[in-house]
Amino acid sequence: MNLKLRFALLFTFFVAIILFISSISIFLLYKSNRIEDYYMRLKDHCISLAEDYKALSSDSTALSATKYKRRSLYDEQILLITPNNKIVYRENDTISLNVNPELIERIKKQKLVRFTSGRSECLGMYSDVLKLYVVGGAIDRTGIRKVTKLIYILGGVFGGGLLIAAFISFIMVQQAFKPLAKLSNQMQQTSSTNMTTKLDEGSGKNELEQIAKSFNAMLDRLNQGFERQKNFVQHASHELRTPLTTMLSQTEAALNRDLSNDEYKKVLNSLQEEQIELIELTNSLLALSQFEKLSIKNSWPYLRIDELLYESIAECKRLFTNIEIDLSFEKIPSDEKELMLIGNDVLLKSAFRNLIKNAYLYSEDKKIIIKMNTLPSILTVAFLNNGPTLTETEADNLFIPFFRGSNASLVKGFGLGLSIIKKITEIHNANLSYEALEGRTNKFAISFQLKPMANS
Repeated sequence: MNLKLRFALLFTFFVAIILFISSISIFLLYKSNRIEDYYMRLKDHCISLAEDYKALSSDSTALSATKYKRRSLYDEQILLITPNNKIVYRENDTISLNVNPELIERIKKQKLVRFTSGRSECLGMYSDVLKLYVVGGAIDRTGIRKVTKLIYILGGVFGGGLLIAAFISFIMVQQAFKPLAKLSNQMQQTSSTNMTTKLDEGSGKNELEQIAKSFNAMLDRLNQGFERQKNFVQHASHELRTPLTTMLSQTEAALNRDLSNDEYKKVLNSLQEEQIELIELTNSLLALSQFEKLSIKNSWPYLRIDELLYESIAECKRLFTNIEIDLSFEKIPSDEKELMLIGNDVLLKSAFRNLIKNAYLYSEDKKIIIKMNTLPSILTVAFLNNGPTLTETEADNLFIPFFRGSNASLVKGFGLGLSIIKKITEIHNANLSYEALEGRTNKFAISFQLKPMANS
């Protein structure tokens, strides 16, 4: 069952329930009103007969003549009974009401009793003024006929209303699903090779237009992801092809010539350098792909960022003998908790080492300044160096894999370091940013959110 038919049937079902409840309510209310109206008229007839009986001083002949002045009910019979259970007057002798001592006793206690006798609906009452029991009964043929007619009318209204509701519901569903059908046709045009066709968002106020807007936004994100993946594959292929081509050319040259031992050793050393570069590139690509799948884990311990920085600085000083690093606090923390967050020490130290290494390689004076700033909810670590700065366009593409700025022409590398650092900071719910300051100063800053880490 498709969705349109399901909605149409569901709408028709609810309309059917409403019509059924309405019909039953009308029927019960009308039936109750018919009964009350009938007994009211029967009671008036009984009281009128009893009053005529008293006024005519029990003259049965004169009393019988008065019934023609009254509009009697169908098969109406009224009995007047004295307190000693003697019937003193019977109107309409052709019908016999079942009057017994038990009924008289009930009337005596309750003053007014309703009961049935065969098809007749009867009423028994006692008049203190007249000192008489009055028992009357009749068949409300007109009222019953109206009730029966009402049943047919309500049945017809219910059936007709149900057919009209079903017809209208199918039309409404068809109209309501037209935008969805249009949306579906537009979505079918979207594929991995065609992500530029956008859905019509309209004014963006109703729900379908909001869905179209969300779909277009998702399409943009997917398109960006595909583009990044495409560029990543292209750059990776290019970077891998360069050392492999160099190694192949050197090997072919060595095979085509007779070389001395020193020349062979020189070729092998060159091949070793290319192999080392290839291994580093492969490790970087592997690390970048692994970081895509990582996320913060609750099992990670609390770490002090300043201690990780000191360890990273010590490792970099062993690697670069002429490096100068100055670590300082813009604001001295009042509590060591302001320096602690949940994280992975290996990943964070790798990010810090790469930032220090980049600052060293692209620095003119080989001097790096590291500044820490603690706020109630944010811990910022900034890395500054003096050297050529990047343009706005280069800064926007800085964290894309294999991208290298104009200041990297003389520095050997693959353009993957900042991409890896970016992934590490994202894993730790941190933000990595770049800013070109005055005086040819580059600033990379990592901002850690402390509160979410503490709460987790």
